[in-house]
Amino acid sequence: MTCCGAPKIVNLPKSASIYAVTRENDLLASSQKLGGKQFQTDFSVPQMHCIACIRSLESAVGNLPFVERVRANLSLKKISVVWNEGRENVLAIDQAITAAGFDHSAYDLNGDDDEQMNRSNKLLIALAVAGFAAVNIMLLSISVWSGADAETTRLFHLISGMIAVPAVMFSGQPFFRSALTALKAGRLNMDVPISLAVLLALGMSVYESLTGGKEAYFDAAVTLLFFLLIGRYLDNLMRDKARSAVVQLSRLATKGAMIVSADTTLQYLELDNIKPGMIVRVMAGDHIPVDGEIINGSSDVDRSLVTGESLPHPVEKGIDVEAGILNLTGTIDILVKRDARHSFLGEVQRMMEAAEQGRGYYTRIADRMARIYAPAVHLLALLAFAGWMIATGGDWHLSVYVAISVLIITCPCALGLAVPVVHVVAARRLFRQGIIIRDGSGFERLEEVDHIIFDKTGTLTSGMPQLSLPAKFKGFIESNDATIARTLASHSSHPFSKALTGFLNVPILDDIFDIKEIPGAGIEARISGQLARLGQSQWVRQIAKPESSNASQLSGLSFALENREVVTFEHSEELRGGSIPTIAELKWQGVEIEILSGDSHKSVKTIADRLSIDEIRYGQKPADKVSRINELQKQGIKVLMAGDGLNDSPALATAHVSIAPANASDIARYAADFIFTRESLTAVPFAMHIAKRSGSLVRQNFSLAILYNAIAIPFAMAGFVTPLIAAIAMSASSIVVVANSMRLNLDNKAQVKLSSRLQLDRGFTTQEKSDELSTISANSERHFA
Repeated sequence: MTCCGAPKIVNLPKSASIYAVTRENDLLASSQKLGGKQFQTDFSVPQMHCIACIRSLESAVGNLPFVERVRANLSLKKISVVWNEGRENVLAIDQAITAAGFDHSAYDLNGDDDEQMNRSNKLLIALAVAGFAAVNIMLLSISVWSGADAETTRLFHLISGMIAVPAVMFSGQPFFRSALTALKAGRLNMDVPISLAVLLALGMSVYESLTGGKEAYFDAAVTLLFFLLIGRYLDNLMRDKARSAVVQLSRLATKGAMIVSADTTLQYLELDNIKPGMIVRVMAGDHIPVDGEIINGSSDVDRSLVTGESLPHPVEKGIDVEAGILNLTGTIDILVKRDARHSFLGEVQRMMEAAEQGRGYYTRIADRMARIYAPAVHLLALLAFAGWMIATGGDWHLSVYVAISVLIITCPCALGLAVPVVHVVAARRLFRQGIIIRDGSGFERLEEVDHIIFDKTGTLTSGMPQLSLPAKFKGFIESNDATIARTLASHSSHPFSKALTGFLNVPILDDIFDIKEIPGAGIEARISGQLARLGQSQWVRQIAKPESSNASQLSGLSFALENREVVTFEHSEELRGGSIPTIAELKWQGVEIEILSGDSHKSVKTIADRLSIDEIRYGQKPADKVSRINELQKQGIKVLMAGDGLNDSPALATAHVSIAPANASDIARYAADFIFTRESLTAVPFAMHIAKRSGSLVRQNFSLAILYNAIAIPFAMAGFVTPLIAAIAMSASSIVVVANSMRLNLDNKAQVKLSSRLQLDRGFTTQEKSDELSTISANSERHFA
């Protein structure tokens, strides 16, 4: 099979049918049901070394008719496959990966962490053996170079060969096995030219020693392998460092938990077997295994994973808790709401892993270059060999020597790492600040933003408004209508609904039917046989009695039963933490800002004035927000949408790039490219800064990779580079690209800029903040004039 050809499906003999059924069951057990008839299965592929491997895997699996989507992750050495239902399909995927020439297994991040350590240890042992052999052969070579006679030279060559052959056979296994597997599958990878070069140098040396030749290259062959292993080992370590955020997350996941059965006895279950509806008991000092609601007990928990705040947070019965947070003081029983795969921790892990898998502009460039890279390497080596054979009148020793150098020096590692390592490091940097990216291509799109649209409620504001009732409605609080209103509110995640649930201290009814939440309007249902609505005043008044519909001109959250009087709540809003320095910083950068909100003019204008935002649009329905974004993008303006509600979801999906808080509705979170888990809105300018730095580093990496090849290949073909120097240069190019990417961890400019604005959040009155913000805005206008 070629890289681009259709994958060969292996037909298992009858004797292997038991194994096939067992393998199929294991893969199905590790698969995740996505909804409908789609599943996702993740495979660990330890032999994935470069972008050519990625392309081979994605081509082999992607050509299967039932596969919807396939993405390979270089740093995690993992391939994720989304496929349509059918028990036999998962086994066909498994066979396609095998046919493509890759050993693999079902992916387990904790298990793969152990495997990665074992691979690193094996590389270290191989490196030690190669180093020991190289030193001893070098000592023998020094004697030869010092002018030993012919017999001594031949003896030392033979002794060197006795050391070199077993050393190369043992230490070269990481390269030889990978190359052999690739060739069996009819494809090429970076280990093929490396293996060819090492074996050519070794074979040529054995031939010279046995035929009494004057020169042997055992020292070059073993030292070459030694430096190749150094490069592979360091590359392995640096990739581990780049992906450590994902690994650290995996360590927060427990292996299992104690389940409280119906007869109150405790039973231990593995994490994958814990299902919604079960009751989990979590002791003090343990991490919470799954998302759920506390039904018994109270404790203090460390929610720094979610909020970034390390201070203990008290929890009690009725409070929701997330997987991965640490229970500090007391024993609590939790009613499981989501299994481990769909928990908060599982979602964060998937989004972190997705950071490397986006197929943005730069990644597509690397993909196209990788298609021609492997054949080009062998063609250049062949041309170098032929050219030197002609130029030297048939000196095959020198010609092979030059060809070996060309094979080694043209390694595609630097090119393959140019994009994904930057994205992994950037995702880790964002994660430390409570920001999660769902798609690696989001970095490229965020870098281009020149216009930001903010939703108001829940985005610019804290999302938890303070409600009150006008005097005329004071009797409502203790009426049966209040019970119906709170019941409706309990079925919505909108900030006003949550605020109302806390405001009304009345029971929640069970007999609720035909619940329907309408984006941009509100929620309605039939409760005790009556149609009830909670939401925007204009929409709610459509079912109220006619005289009530026109009697009140109040705007805001309203409630009414069919043909009954409208009750309208008054509310006040607090700005989200960090909103003032965020707007100041964005204005300083010259970014255009506007607010699109479904709220009333008065409500939107109040917030806009406090933040000195001039462009506002109020009373916006979801379609209006989408229309505005499309209008801007048709003008070539790159729009970032920041929102949190169900009604913001279409706009989040339409915008060039989008961001949402972690407490946004589920649909809004899935539509957004970035999620920020902390309360402060400073996540927005910080993410933009990291995106710009990421883009700069990716371009630098491409430049380094291209410059390396532009200089190294001509020098190697001209005979100025020995195989040893080629090995050092090839390893160094990969290490330089990874090290350049790691510089992103040293960039603190964004935090310095934001900290200089944070004074606006402390120690000032509202008027003083407004005055200071106006000064900053004026300065920025002069700065960008």
